Amino acid sequence: MGRLFLGSQLRRAAWRLFGFALLCTIASTNAAFAQGAVRSVHGDWQIRCDTPPGAQGEQCALIQSVVAEDRSNAGLTVIVLKTADQKSKLMRVVAPLGVLLPSGLGLKLDNNDVGRAGFVRCLPNGCVAEVVMDDDLLAKLRTARTATFIIFETPEEGIGFPLSLKGIGEGYDKLP
Repeated sequence: MGRLFLGSQLRRAAWRLFGFALLCTIASTNAAFAQGAVRSVHGDWQIRCDTPPGAQGEQCALIQSVVAEDRSNAGLTVIVLKTADQKSKLMRVVAPLGVLLPSGLGLKLDNNDVGRAGFVRCLPNGCVAEVVMDDDLLAKLRTARTATFIIFETPEEGIGFPLSLKGIGEGYDKLP
């Protein structure tokens, strides 16, 4: 699933984008608290843009939120963005609270196991896993039809969140 650990310099750049991504996450999971304007829609993905406090300019991210088919109270938000220096691509996934942190977040593309990413922090609205996306992962996301993100509540019990990849390539290409 790409590199699982971010270097310190890249982590600082990612942290600057974290405020915006958090606002987008809250906006996409709670319609009453809409932060960030929907700039465009690409299939099942939205590009949302906002100027976070302290940022020099507007920042945008490609976002999709889903709810587990068998648990209406468990939602997951996927955020794809480019770092401010345009040198790296990040995928940040906000999973519901209560996940088993050591098990990480699993990813399958069209039922093919891609790997796992560790959770890096928990916030009041969920726990965050993030990955630096390499060209190989981005190419797989462009060609697959469905991504299934898997969280664990116990070591034996995984919950799958199927997510449509319709429009992810087009949306990523439109990210400023």
